[in-house]
Amino acid sequence: MTYPKPPFPEQPQPLPGQTDRMDPRPDHGEESYRGSGKLEGMAALITGADSGIGRAVALAYAREGADVMISYLEEHDEADVTRALVEEAGRRAFVMPGDIQDGDHCRTLVRDTREAFGRIDILVNNAAHQMHFDNLEDITDEEWDMTFRTNIHSMFYLCKAAVPIMEKGGSIINTASINSDKPNPGLLAYAATKGAIQNFTVGLAQMLAPRGIRANCVAPGPVWTPLIPATLPPDSVAHFGENKPIGRPAQPAELATAYVMLADPLSSYTTGATVEVIGGIPMI
Repeated sequence: MTYPKPPFPEQPQPLPGQTDRMDPRPDHGEESYRGSGKLEGMAALITGADSGIGRAVALAYAREGADVMISYLEEHDEADVTRALVEEAGRRAFVMPGDIQDGDHCRTLVRDTREAFGRIDILVNNAAHQMHFDNLEDITDEEWDMTFRTNIHSMFYLCKAAVPIMEKGGSIINTASINSDKPNPGLLAYAATKGAIQNFTVGLAQMLAPRGIRANCVAPGPVWTPLIPATLPPDSVAHFGENKPIGRPAQPAELATAYVMLADPLSSYTTGATVEVIGGIPMI
């Protein structure tokens, strides 16, 4: 596949950003992903599944044979697009808006997934919040708290609710980041949560191993999603990913295979791992 390289047009957007307003439009694998039954008959709950990485994972899971609960924050047509992609693949899809900062909402998400599909085999904690700040003094207490509640507290709520009803062979996949190991100072709060996610996942993997439930991370590098024009300075957006070895950001479609591999029952000895999808950025 040939994907677009920067410079991109400057394109500021309000949070949470919209796919159809992005130039170039992100590729979620709509035309390229081909399934082979790796997840046949399974059920997945994916947070932040309305767009970006979450949409690409939902599409891939559906084409691999899984039903999908689409969790997202805002009530708009992004989630309906993801639902249509899942249903076009012949799988069941439900959408559930709500704020995963709230523990009760997280517990309802898990309960409704089980009621919809009769099971929950895969939990993908993917939704995240980030904002760019040049100075520590500019980060409000409310911003810091919201970042942690969205990015890491929600994982605790969702995992705690899902684990008791997961069968042996269940898989939890958490979206970490290159910022887990190489924190961007302009994304201080976000980077701190991503480090916490990686640590949480490794500890959780050890805790759940006796139950036969796996926990792993995917750590993306720069990925072209609506969060980028909605949260980064315009000049950063124009040159996003340009200084990386591949010379461009990843498209969401390029992340999906890592999530499929970690959900695949054949990956039964893979737990506590971080799969880095970072386009050649040195991590040693």
